Amino acid sequence: MVVIINVSTGSKEVGMMAGIAIGSVVLLEALFAGPITNASMNPARSLAPNIVSGNIKGLWLYILAPIIGALLAVVSCKFVKHENCCDEEC
Repeated sequence: MVVIINVSTGSKEVGMMAGIAIGSVVLLEALFAGPITNASMNPARSLAPNIVSGNIKGLWLYILAPIIGALLAVVSCKFVKHENCCDEEC
């Protein structure tokens, strides 16, 4: 979420480069964090199979973590981009 907010807001946003930056971060997360944690990087991909199979033991994490991550990303955006980060953008 930090990368998405930082590359998609402000005056220096560039469509193609923003997409490459976001895709690269997701790729790195999938390559390194995926095998270590055995977690998917897409919460929606984990929600449906767990609900259908009835395995809801770790489901709370896939619901709560993206919300907390987004809130922390907005707070970090405020600290990092003081002049470029307006209230309506971040």
